[in-house]
Amino acid sequence: MATTVQAGGHTTGLATTQRADTWWVEPLITGLGFLTFALYTTWRMFEGKYYYADPYLSPMYSPLLFVAPGVAGGAPAHHAWFHGWPGWWPSFLPASPAFFILVFPLAFRLTCYYYRKFYYRAYFLTPPACAVGSLKYNPYKGETGLLVIQNIHRYTLYFAIAFIAFLAWDAILAFSKAGQIGIGLGTIILLINPILLGTYTFGCHAFRHLVGGKLDCFSCDKNTQARKGLWNQVTWLNERHQLFAWLSMIWVMGTDMYVRAVSSGAIQDLNTWGN
Repeated sequence: MATTVQAGGHTTGLATTQRADTWWVEPLITGLGFLTFALYTTWRMFEGKYYYADPYLSPMYSPLLFVAPGVAGGAPAHHAWFHGWPGWWPSFLPASPAFFILVFPLAFRLTCYYYRKFYYRAYFLTPPACAVGSLKYNPYKGETGLLVIQNIHRYTLYFAIAFIAFLAWDAILAFSKAGQIGIGLGTIILLINPILLGTYTFGCHAFRHLVGGKLDCFSCDKNTQARKGLWNQVTWLNERHQLFAWLSMIWVMGTDMYVRAVSSGAIQDLNTWGN
């Protein structure tokens, strides 16, 4: 049980507050929402099948580095960067291509400034909301010690940008099936995916700093003036970072669910190819 003390005329302690609103709703919803995403992603990573339905590739398995033969709903070997499956892969793990790539986009999200805010509140209760008593850690070390790993965020940004390019290419490939140009519901879903990921990634605080946040003068010359224009556009995305963070995350999961459903035969894709 949290200790309650008087500090500056206010009662302090875990979840103590003078707020009259339902402050607990946001940390509850965001905590459950991300937990659902994390559990689903982990399950799909270990499942290792039903990730390909010609011409659709699940974003949770892209880029496709290796392909294990004989997997239900798996991609043909020629779709992989390196044909076949590595012989050094541990036998106690399923032959799932997702193991090779999911760590990179997840590292970007888990170290994101917005995600830190929500899971510090929802999971660590430090504090659970503004003007609400927190769970005390003694001594409090902030983002040092174990959490110093948060500093890799600025570097994971480059991996996140690369993944947008991979997924955009997957969307382009989804317009062709067996050499025939066409379009399906899955094509549209795959096309929206990198767009939403782009709004989230390019609104990132690290990207905003990269394009202009470190400049001391925006009017010094034409180069800095041009960068200010880009910085303003990134700022527009940054101001909606929370919205795009959730939209892109939900869409990634929904895209994978759609590809899996088509690959497993649970649903039929609507398309111009007729099958």
